[in-house]
Amino acid sequence: MDNKPRGRKQNITGQGKGLYKTGSGLGTGPVGSGHGSNGGGGGGKRAAAGGGGLITIIIIIFMLLNGGGQGLPLDTGSGSGETSGGSIFSQLAQPSSASAWKDGLKNTDVLDDTVADGSRSKFTAIKGGGADTVTFMVYMCGTDLESKYGMASNDLREMANASLSGNVNIIVYTGGCTGWKTSGISSATNQIYQVKNGGLTTLSSNEGNKSMTDPSTLAGFIRWTANNFPADRYELILWDHGGGSVTGYGYDQKHTGSMTLEGIDSALNAGGVKFDFIGFDACLMATAENALMLSKYGDYLIASEETEPGVGWYYTNWLTDLSGNTSMPTIELGKKICDDFVSVCAQQCRGQKTTLSVVDLAEVQNTLPAALSSFSNSTAGLITNNSYQTVSKARSDSREFAVSSRIDQVDLANLAANMQTQEGSELVNAVLGAVKYNKTSSNMTNACGLSIYFPYRSSKKVSAIANIYKKIGINDEYTRCIQNFAKMETGGQVAAGGTADPLGALLGQQPSEGASQDMISQLLSSLAANAMSSVSGMDSSNTGFLSDRSLVSEEEMSEYIFENSISDSDLIWSEDNKLHLTEKQWELVQSADKNLFYDDGTGFIDLGLDNLYEFEDDSLVANTTQAWVGVNDQVVAYYHTDTTDDAIIGYIPVLLNGERAKLIVVFEGEDDKGRIAGAELDYSKTDTEVIGKNLTEIQNGDTLQFICDFYNYDGTYDDTYYLGPQMTVNGELDVSDVSLGDVKTQITYVLTDIYNNKHWTPVIQ
Repeated sequence: MDNKPRGRKQNITGQGKGLYKTGSGLGTGPVGSGHGSNGGGGGGKRAAAGGGGLITIIIIIFMLLNGGGQGLPLDTGSGSGETSGGSIFSQLAQPSSASAWKDGLKNTDVLDDTVADGSRSKFTAIKGGGADTVTFMVYMCGTDLESKYGMASNDLREMANASLSGNVNIIVYTGGCTGWKTSGISSATNQIYQVKNGGLTTLSSNEGNKSMTDPSTLAGFIRWTANNFPADRYELILWDHGGGSVTGYGYDQKHTGSMTLEGIDSALNAGGVKFDFIGFDACLMATAENALMLSKYGDYLIASEETEPGVGWYYTNWLTDLSGNTSMPTIELGKKICDDFVSVCAQQCRGQKTTLSVVDLAEVQNTLPAALSSFSNSTAGLITNNSYQTVSKARSDSREFAVSSRIDQVDLANLAANMQTQEGSELVNAVLGAVKYNKTSSNMTNACGLSIYFPYRSSKKVSAIANIYKKIGINDEYTRCIQNFAKMETGGQVAAGGTADPLGALLGQQPSEGASQDMISQLLSSLAANAMSSVSGMDSSNTGFLSDRSLVSEEEMSEYIFENSISDSDLIWSEDNKLHLTEKQWELVQSADKNLFYDDGTGFIDLGLDNLYEFEDDSLVANTTQAWVGVNDQVVAYYHTDTTDDAIIGYIPVLLNGERAKLIVVFEGEDDKGRIAGAELDYSKTDTEVIGKNLTEIQNGDTLQFICDFYNYDGTYDDTYYLGPQMTVNGELDVSDVSLGDVKTQITYVLTDIYNNKHWTPVIQ
């Protein structure tokens, strides 16, 4: 079989320890990724669904048929230290653009000073000769990044350490934080400061206790700063968490909600300033949707496609350089910002993926809408002409960001190239042309500078993003494209009986036969009704698009899904633990992982997912070794999330100093040697779906309490428990595979199909 997936090589170093659950249960919901479309989100008990798909279908059919201030030194005190792919089973050749993308279309480290014909003039006219005045508006929502780790204070100190000229004003609006590490910054009220003379000068000591995610707060700060510090060049930096196209910017510890792209649009419109660049020192905001919206207000966007490491931007050097020449071209300034950011992250956050790009918003406004519209129509045509599988594989092959958070944000150029259409090639050219500089870490491939929302992990946000698109002016063609894809994917999930989990396999339930075409047709005839209860996260509040008759028809869907589905009854192990599927069946499989459970005598401890397997011809050979991932020989739950050419990435659920977090694990090199690259906080229990900046590193003295999901023998999720004893970090954390010894384990493999259905194989005893 061509293009076999790359399984991880095990590196067994010794005997594991701590394989037992303890505590009374956290009561916070599953931590596992892949056990249902919500990726371990919500809590509550769950009945086993494996093997029950046909019964679920019959029940659903039955239901359907029936119904100037004082100087302030930047002293952070003792608490300022920072705490620390794709469609891989296809027997078809990889897209011809894949190798060309890496060798010929890679746009990192190249500064492009050209501008496409027809692009508007820049809002900002640089005088030249160092005569320009520059005003930075830094909107700093400190949140837990500051209250816990002092990250905002560290960046303020970096700004203060710059050699600033009198022509550079750095004005900072603070708020959104329950406890600032810099003495004097208030946690009770918002304030305005100027970075000056190596410290902070208070300009306004009481701006009220306003929400930092309220557009009117940002708009007011923009107007105040422009009135008090007029300049030739205005720069806006939004500092905080980010959530991409759907969630937008910001998490305020003291107030609810985030600032969506619609909210940012409203704020900038009311602010009344045209910016030289708009930057996001926040995660995931280098999106096509954000760029198209911002093109009305600024000349350049500087932002990251991926989550940012906790250190964020490094401010000292490029602010000093700009002070030496305030007429520096914006793309050259942006290059310095990107280079400093990636360089510092490589030093302080080894192994964490980093991206930062400079995007010409005037060119985006000129070239991207038409290219995106043509691409959308072409892709929607594939979906409605029996080529949904092509689109699904192109989507799953694309570089995805914040993978473990499942926000469905992918690199736009990579997605367009994978589609292998003329319209896709034209969109690639438009993106590459608009991105004037792109910088990534060495372990980040196929990240070209602009991402876009494209559903796959979950369709529950499609209605929300369609509403956002309408309000910020994204073309209707792209909305229809993703709605068509989401309708087809959701139909495939409904036809399979909804989202499965591994408990059916553990309990020995018989795999179900696939549904007939007539049965699928009956289900799809009322997609927006009771059938949606079988798909995790989908209900009447987010499924309105499914009833749109102008999208792909239910008749077309039922025929296609019937012809292009995997039946659980085909997932049968041979006596020598091999899984054989036909060429056509393998083409319907996007990924596979080993799912290991430990039977402790009272139920099942879920040890997670790992890409452990080999291939012989067209058969997957199961890994049956009694070994699993360990940290300092402590057995842990581990969840594989991503495989690149150079590395395999996953996470370990943990309480880090008592806070829910994910340790990011990277396996790399010829021997797939593992290490901890850092940690990211888990924000699943906040009122907004922002993605936190990764913590830079794990420090000596930090406490780690590994956690795991536990399932009862009756097939219900019980709770999440501690796994083994608490560990206090003292030196390097060693990641390796450890022997589990002579214990009772159960092995099943989960295969993900083109509809993002999970199929668990029978258990290998």
